[in-house]
Amino acid sequence: MSRSGFLMDYAKLASGSVGRLVIALAYFLVAANVLSLADFGLFATASALGVILSRAAGFGFISPLFRAATVKPQLIGTYLAGFMAALALSLPVVAGLALAGYFAVLQAMPWHAFALIIIAEVLGWRLLEVVAIINNGRRHFGRASTLVLTGSLIRTLAALAFWALGQTDLNAWSAWYLGANLLAAALAWSLFLPPLRWRFAPRLYRARLSDAMAAAAADIVFYVQAELDKTVVLAAAGPRMAGLYAIAMRIIDLTGMPVRVFNQLAMQKLMTARTMADSRGRLVTVEAGIAIVSVVALAGVIAMLWLWPHLLGRNVATAAALFPLLIAVPAFRNLVEYHAELLYGLGRTELRAVLLASLAAVKGLLLWLVIRLANGADDWLVWVNGVFFALWALSALTTYRTLRSARPPA
Repeated sequence: MSRSGFLMDYAKLASGSVGRLVIALAYFLVAANVLSLADFGLFATASALGVILSRAAGFGFISPLFRAATVKPQLIGTYLAGFMAALALSLPVVAGLALAGYFAVLQAMPWHAFALIIIAEVLGWRLLEVVAIINNGRRHFGRASTLVLTGSLIRTLAALAFWALGQTDLNAWSAWYLGANLLAAALAWSLFLPPLRWRFAPRLYRARLSDAMAAAAADIVFYVQAELDKTVVLAAAGPRMAGLYAIAMRIIDLTGMPVRVFNQLAMQKLMTARTMADSRGRLVTVEAGIAIVSVVALAGVIAMLWLWPHLLGRNVATAAALFPLLIAVPAFRNLVEYHAELLYGLGRTELRAVLLASLAAVKGLLLWLVIRLANGADDWLVWVNGVFFALWALSALTTYRTLRSARPPA
């Protein structure tokens, strides 16, 4: 892929991401400000757990499906059939893990509300993502962006309708959330899935089983390390602080969308251009650029809210005091995602899984210690920068040592 081609693909994906950012921000603002801070903390934690569990759904067959879409599009229907079979087989496992998560940290919320949120993530949004992944693999970036934009718009409209009807209850919101996600998935499969030749081929799947399971493990631990902090904050600091922290981290997540688009294209380029890993100077320059863009984006939000404190609603205005304390978190968080994409592009899915599992353990331990040592004071948030720095240092050491000898798989 030429540099101009890379920039064109980035522009196509980024254009969709800008629209998605606006809509996702609108959805987030309604949900964050309609629910109480405590209810939003519970919802955000349950949703984060649902996202993690959605990566276990299908036992990782999304990985060979994406590789087929990228390099062997004639096999998309075959691998999609395998994914759907694996999804059906995985649902009892997902349900068991969901129950364990509920009894471990989320008994403060009604069980049926929790169940609806988990179903929304696993059988709603994840199935939409499957169609988007297929389109991205085929380099139909415009269709993929439109699809995700449409799904985000449906969720936003549901949140706006919920607000317009004067609803504030978490139980009611979980039902609206489920309906919006299932509708988005139905539209994705009916309007955005390309024509396919479906074929069930167990012999072919067995050859990819180890890669699929490794990818599933890596995806699960990736989202565990990305979302674990919400669960730790809920357990150690209570629902209200969990709500404030969830708002802060969601703002950070939204500012990272442009970086995430770049990461996806860099990973695809690494899968097809095998000399990219040799240019260590370029990789380090890219890493510095990601860090700068990440910090500047959050600084822009901080400046905006300093000028107009209530621009994003009362709950976000309350949480805005936390943003300056977390100023370096976006850089380290986005760089860990970048490293994970590099390892995936190199085909080092086993190493990626081990690294992300290590990061999750380190993150959970350090964050718990930071909160406990603060003894109720809010200044523990400053030390979250140090937690994420430690994660970046471990991730960078592992990734760049691997780049010395690794090559992308055929």
